[in-house]
Amino acid sequence: MPVRPGWKRVSRGGFLYDGIRTGPPDSHRFAAWCKGSTGYPFVDACMRALDLHGWINFRMRAMLMSFASYHLWLPWRESGLHLARKFVDYEPGIHWPQVQMQSGTTGINTLRIYNPIKQGLDQDPDGRFIRAHLPELASVPDVFIHEPRSWPRASALAYPAPIVENAGAMRSAREALHGLRSAARHGHVAQEIAAKHGSRKAGIPMRARKKVPARGSTTDTQLKLDL
Repeated sequence: MPVRPGWKRVSRGGFLYDGIRTGPPDSHRFAAWCKGSTGYPFVDACMRALDLHGWINFRMRAMLMSFASYHLWLPWRESGLHLARKFVDYEPGIHWPQVQMQSGTTGINTLRIYNPIKQGLDQDPDGRFIRAHLPELASVPDVFIHEPRSWPRASALAYPAPIVENAGAMRSAREALHGLRSAARHGHVAQEIAAKHGSRKAGIPMRARKKVPARGSTTDTQLKLDL
């Protein structure tokens, strides 16, 4: 997967992420993602459920956008537009900020690189949701449902092999984004963006704000690098 993190100009407000995903989207990868044929069962089941119902929950929406942006390295505008056309509850003021955040291009949010296999194991351990939307995997035993190509009888399945290698795609995306964020100007521009657009109490400088942990919890799994 070619990764060319680049930035063409740096100005007030920041254009640090210009060029990070250059050119038109890879048509093969984009079509596979849109059709739910990436070879990752939980991703594909989520996309097909969206096709059927026009709605999926927040975590599934975030995972679809993350997978398109990091694993497939697709530009967020094209991926976001496809989802916008599918959601029956599409609200642009909510949708597009989420699209940019989940694709890692805001400059101020923690990277959220969803591991599609781990998400399947966590959210659909026995594969009920997957089998409901991927009938071609109905015969796959539970132990192989999240990685059906590991099943000894996988050659008989009418289901594609993974379109990219999971660990390698995650690593490439992580290195690209962290390389960009380690640039000297990144922190300064990120502060400008947060000061201009972030939620804050009137009269209290950004540096003086205190972070309040969520009630009943000392950690937030949404802030982990690889989910």
